Amino acid sequence: MKSSSTPIATSLYGRIRLGYVLIESSRLDEWQRFAGEGLGLHVDAPQAGVLAMRIDEHQRRLIVCRGPAEDVAAVGWQLEDEAVLELVLSRLRTDGVIVREKSGEAAGLRGVERYWSFEGPKRMAFELFVRPILGTAPLQMKAGGFITGAAGMGHLAISTRVPEALLAFLQRIFDARISDFIEERVNGVVMDITFLRLNERHHSLALAATRGRRMDPLRNRIHHLNLQVASFDDVVGAYRRLREMGFAMANGIGQHPNDRELSFYVTTPSGFAVELGWDPIVVTEEAEAGWQTCTYQGISLWGHFPESLTFGMKLGQTARALGSLTRKEYIPGVAS
Repeated sequence: MKSSSTPIATSLYGRIRLGYVLIESSRLDEWQRFAGEGLGLHVDAPQAGVLAMRIDEHQRRLIVCRGPAEDVAAVGWQLEDEAVLELVLSRLRTDGVIVREKSGEAAGLRGVERYWSFEGPKRMAFELFVRPILGTAPLQMKAGGFITGAAGMGHLAISTRVPEALLAFLQRIFDARISDFIEERVNGVVMDITFLRLNERHHSLALAATRGRRMDPLRNRIHHLNLQVASFDDVVGAYRRLREMGFAMANGIGQHPNDRELSFYVTTPSGFAVELGWDPIVVTEEAEAGWQTCTYQGISLWGHFPESLTFGMKLGQTARALGSLTRKEYIPGVAS
């Protein structure tokens, strides 16, 4: 990386956003139907074993590569400029985190000129980039549009057994700010969820942890990826299409109490969920000045009822939760 004459920013807040998500799956045909016909994204197949989804001018937002993991492999974070990138790299070096610069075919796959990669939470690759490659062909989507821009492509929700360490890392490296908290009871266990904003989006990351004995019931590295559509008609249209196509609804349409987003959750071919939502709160500069964190009881004001949770699935979650007690969870910058 060439040194920049631009003064280095002292804070990343408002200068970082979710840029892309890379998934490894052997179910490319299902993903093509799910993303294109169901969610309504623009889907390209630029080469054998690769699907590339667009929702705006970026050439790649969601990428699915052929592989056995059935999970998220990498998350790309877009930085405002090279000065901000230099600040993040400096912080990571101070934390003792190894970062590798990548370009060429790997960067092209992600739709960026180059990127800097390090092993992130739960051993997902966290990748930093400044300049995306923009698409030139008109979007061909069933959805009317998606809200991205300065807020990025959406948000991620991650379950963790070490929420304090993960929160400290995200605040230390990304200048994450706490928006609020939710206490939710799931299968008799209390979940504490912390919502973190990196920009005007109410949250770009949500961290969920069991209260008391820390367990992780999920097979996947993330619980869900959120995408924000431009109209409520887009939410309803995708919900109807996905149900008719036979994709399992994790949670029906409902509204969250904290960000007020109306959404539903559908299970992807790889097992984690996509939340498709509309009209969440935007934390403007004016709202930022007087923002106060608070704790909400329950994940939903109304709706979001489980539609496909079976007894067998509950048993599987319990078994994975107990099994997680025998494993250590990786957080960058923290000794294992």
